[in-house]
Amino acid sequence: MPNLIWGARLGSRFVMLAFIDEGSDTAFQPEEVRILTAAFDKAWEAVQASGAKFDTKRVLEAARAVIAKHIIEAAKQGERDQGRLRDGALVAYTQANLRTPLPHTARQAKPAG
Repeated sequence: MPNLIWGARLGSRFVMLAFIDEGSDTAFQPEEVRILTAAFDKAWEAVQASGAKFDTKRVLEAARAVIAKHIIEAAKQGERDQGRLRDGALVAYTQANLRTPLPHTARQAKPAG
């Protein structure tokens, strides 16, 4: 998996290009990469605006990976609408969190004592 923390410093275009280069057998045109990157940006902004906290860099990278991979897979299936790409990525992120709760969730439920 690409180092998405470093990628975050370089920008979302780096994140999307890293995942496209890593695992996609589909070539995207420059305009398509702009759409994918914009969808990633909007999805990540929504995650941040939700107040989601990430205890480790690994958890943060995993969250960004779920979003990026979903956008790329949907684009490989022909989706090019930025809003649908964003929304689908947010659903994938939410479903991933439901299947594997983030570590900080367990610590929030401490018994009163």
